Amino acid sequence: MLAAVRARATPGGVVAAGWGDKTEFVFAGGWAETGERERKMSEQTLFDLASLTKVVATLPVALRLLQDGRIDLGTKVADVVPGFVPTGRSSPARREVTVEHLLTHTSGLPPYRGYWRLGLSPAELAERLVREPLLLPPGAQVVYSDIGFYLLGRVCERAAGRTLPELVGNWVSGPLAMGKTSYGPRTERDVAATELGPDGRARVGTVHDETAAALGGVSGHAGLFSTASDLGTYLGAWLNGEGWLSKRWREEALSDKTAGLGGHRGLGWVGRGDAFDQLPDNWPPTAFSHTGFTGTSLALDPASGRWVVMLTNDVHFGRNRRRIRPLRQAVHRVLAP
Repeated sequence: MLAAVRARATPGGVVAAGWGDKTEFVFAGGWAETGERERKMSEQTLFDLASLTKVVATLPVALRLLQDGRIDLGTKVADVVPGFVPTGRSSPARREVTVEHLLTHTSGLPPYRGYWRLGLSPAELAERLVREPLLLPPGAQVVYSDIGFYLLGRVCERAAGRTLPELVGNWVSGPLAMGKTSYGPRTERDVAATELGPDGRARVGTVHDETAAALGGVSGHAGLFSTASDLGTYLGAWLNGEGWLSKRWREEALSDKTAGLGGHRGLGWVGRGDAFDQLPDNWPPTAFSHTGFTGTSLALDPASGRWVVMLTNDVHFGRNRRRIRPLRQAVHRVLAP
């Protein structure tokens, strides 16, 4: 990590690793922000988790609803989210999209749409996303979709009758004592800066993802902030958390649901061999992971009990520089089970 900071491969980062519910170490190095407002990274620096929101917020909330029987994997999105099948239209494929399709990225929805550029209100943007046409028939192929997890967040809110931040607080950060984990905006000083805005100032404490920002900062696909220590607690609960989520649903989520569909996905999690799998080859086939656009990642192996949290503010130096993947692989190679 320090070598990467010296080479300007990343501004800075925090790494935590452990076994089961025990944290082995937390390491911080580099800079939470560079330039005139230069700040060092610390073990308690808050990070914009980007797509880790999918597996730290939306996934456990959905699993809790599944565990409680309020929804099931076969629940049709059209039966829960008004407008998913537009009134008066014959949309047989849309009527077949289920909660399991959303969780495994096999809904047929596209990865992303840049509707945030249109200057829509949050309500107008939400309507566009809910009505987004399918690219493929549901269940045909793995296509990683932010829109799918946005919709999953809507399903959870409708099924529970509460907002996603409330559900995350009640069912995730509250019971697991993850006191630094919540949706933004975050006003603490120790927040890792992300990309520079048009005014030349970095985003600090507001979500980097443009769609989530245009929705008001809260979405099923992005918007959550957390620390490495909190995320270590979270992964520990996945490996040894019977009093939190049942073993059945944790094992269900950490199993390959999409072999033969062009990817290897559990419920939310990324399996070995998937196109989005960035773990090195010395991690076992039982491992699962997930990454976030800002430079964040989680990895866990239920067979050995090993977990790793790696948080960076890679996009603070600009997006699409393609230097975070080699760093992820180098760190995880050292920390493999």
